[in-house]
Amino acid sequence: MIDHDLRVPELSVIVPAFNEESLLEATLQSVSEALRCCGMMERAEVIVVDNNSTDRTADIAKSMGARVVFEPKNQISRARNAGGNAARGKYLVFLDADTELGGDLLGRALANLRGGNCCGGGVVLSMDGEVSAAMSRVVAFWNGIALKLGLAAGCFIYCLKEGFQAVGGFSHAVYAGEEIWYSRALKKWGSKHGLKFRVISDVVISTSGRKLEWFSPGQLLLQTALLVLFPWAAYSRRLCRIWYHRPKG
Repeated sequence: MIDHDLRVPELSVIVPAFNEESLLEATLQSVSEALRCCGMMERAEVIVVDNNSTDRTADIAKSMGARVVFEPKNQISRARNAGGNAARGKYLVFLDADTELGGDLLGRALANLRGGNCCGGGVVLSMDGEVSAAMSRVVAFWNGIALKLGLAAGCFIYCLKEGFQAVGGFSHAVYAGEEIWYSRALKKWGSKHGLKFRVISDVVISTSGRKLEWFSPGQLLLQTALLVLFPWAAYSRRLCRIWYHRPKG
């Protein structure tokens, strides 16, 4: 169980969550283990943002010792910002509720932030379980773009709280891809202050491939093509359906 009754934590781990009762416990357990591995149990807080869930998400978070913040409007960027604004740590880590955190990755992110020349960044990713060859190529393509352009995937973002506040957090104007806007804004702010945006490439985070089960390849391809060809689609919740629709059962 996490116990973070701290006055001034060094680190805040923020987990936005909407109806995540099936995966949240495992995610929070991984956070506890990562903090313990890095010697951060007494210097960190864990915040779960209940994004207007209708299941036991908040109860599970409380039972695991996390601090629960409520965000009534169901929007990913708003949930991230609610957690970031409530955070007391000097350093922030945003972790998706379907993604487990490893101590090696957390340690690398902390080392970057403590080094004094990094404003934040992300990490290369993989999908848990078996995925098709086509999806493997998509993930590899994303990792290449992330490293080349300096972009963080939404499942894991680390940064200075100062930088988060300076850029105004994540954009409320978009319903998907908010991490892209945020990466660009944070990188620009960091450059002005002599700080680099670093995507960690020698440690990989594994995130859930459950959307591959929820939606057909055609649906996923159509959604991706829509955002690539018409970036303004990110401003419409209806056109960002796969990020908000949960199939029953």
